Amino acid sequence: MTEHVIELTKQLIEQKSISPDDKDCQTIIINRLKALNFTIETLNYNQTKNLWAYHGEGETIMFAGHTDVVPAGDENKWLYPPYQATIDNEGNLYGRGAADMKSGVAAMICAAEDFIKQNPNHKGRIAFLLTSDEEADATDGTIKVVEELIKRQEKIDYCIVGEPSSDKTIGDQIKNGRRGSITANLVVHGIQGHVAYPHLADNPVHRFAPALNELISTVWDNGNQYFPPTSMQIANINGGTGAENVIPGDLSVQFNFRYSSELTDEIIKQRVEQILQKYNLSYSLRWRLSGQPFLTKQGILTNTAQKVIKNRLDIDSKLSTSGGTSDGRFIAKMGCQVIELGVINATIHKVNEHVNCDQIIILKDIYQRIISELLA
Repeated sequence: MTEHVIELTKQLIEQKSISPDDKDCQTIIINRLKALNFTIETLNYNQTKNLWAYHGEGETIMFAGHTDVVPAGDENKWLYPPYQATIDNEGNLYGRGAADMKSGVAAMICAAEDFIKQNPNHKGRIAFLLTSDEEADATDGTIKVVEELIKRQEKIDYCIVGEPSSDKTIGDQIKNGRRGSITANLVVHGIQGHVAYPHLADNPVHRFAPALNELISTVWDNGNQYFPPTSMQIANINGGTGAENVIPGDLSVQFNFRYSSELTDEIIKQRVEQILQKYNLSYSLRWRLSGQPFLTKQGILTNTAQKVIKNRLDIDSKLSTSGGTSDGRFIAKMGCQVIELGVINATIHKVNEHVNCDQIIILKDIYQRIISELLA
């Protein structure tokens, strides 16, 4: 039974579920889980749809993911319509969400279906946590469901997030953690004036330049055995009125830190403030914390996943904490082991996003084997 996972992936892709509008993705999934006698609960907040479902009881493996996608962009640049799942002659399935992460969601569902049909009285519990708010603000999705589950004292032992974690070939990489992410929104204040009379103005661009140089050149940490060194990157700089003869009154600067477990968000804030104050800047500063770093050390879940991949594909899967943030940062707060394991991430968020159908079939098989190892 392999074709069913491709058909489900196609069904999900054809739902134009741009965050946080789920369309009918979760309805399709609920109907399939009902047929397996899952306990199903919808936990919706504002415009976000969230699904919590489980089958069995005891030691729990939870699959987590999202049904929402980013916009397709210019649809005229796509080889095929982005919300019309299309398989080309080489077996590549095209469509927005093909890799990120409707194929992962479909693989999860079909793996559970096949496992339960073969093991109707299985030990332990299989659970799902799905949201339609991961690609956008992520304020009413997984984070809210996790808060509710913690209140209920739900115990999750293992969690697999179906994000596209693979690099060059399916299964070559497993994410066992992620760096933290915090963004600074800075406004440096000056005095607007005529460029011919700089003594009557105060140029915020000139004032900020030494501080900018220090922010860029600072070594924030050296990383550790689990995380690469912290990276600070300028995202946006904007100043001026558009006129060539006007000194701007304000300079807006946005920069982001992807930080290792060697730092905390509070340490980053303090060090940035020290640099800004060192140069006697007049400024306003607003921070947005997207997520703390989290890590699942080598253990039962990582070992099981690596063993299954080795047996199935004869490759040694490496553990990695690279990349952006994911909803794993919220789930880790439940104290469970968390990994991200999915298809190749080469085309995510791009025009002509696609994934090879063989990858989806293999991923479904890997998920099913992990369930068997942990629960059967």
